[in-house]
Amino acid sequence: MTEKEKYLWKKITDFELDDPESDYNFTDRLCRENEWNYEYGIRAVLEYKKFIFLICISEIPLTPSDQVDQVWHLHLLYTQSYWKEMCQEILNTEIHHGPTKGKSERQTFSNQYEITKERYRQVFKTEPPLDIWPTSENRFHYIHFVRINKQKNWIVPKTIFEKK
Repeated sequence: MTEKEKYLWKKITDFELDDPESDYNFTDRLCRENEWNYEYGIRAVLEYKKFIFLICISEIPLTPSDQVDQVWHLHLLYTQSYWKEMCQEILNTEIHHGPTKGKSERQTFSNQYEITKERYRQVFKTEPPLDIWPTSENRFHYIHFVRINKQKNWIVPKTIFEKK
């Protein structure tokens, strides 16, 4: 990393998404909504910060893992934290999250995802953790999500009905 990149990375890692004044903070909500344990949530937030850093130092579009994307989606809801504190004050740039336009983009996003993981290896000198950055095949295989209120609905995995 250049000195400028090291400085930016330090600013990003020092940036706190959790409000210490809150009884129910960002990471708590992230874990609840994704059914992650707290340790995994903390790791996902760090991987999100790494992804944001990679976006800032890259000239080409990058694609996050689904886990990192879940952190990003939630952070976008915290508008003050995302737009003012992170984008304006820390990064000095706006980072927009564009919507997917359909199946026709699947190969493009798959290619960008592989490039993202390669940039990760180059910059951080380590492999992206497989439990947060899965293979492209796994990343883009299970993409049909819906929001369900588990207080009102039972969820039965299809796997118990599949023939072996």
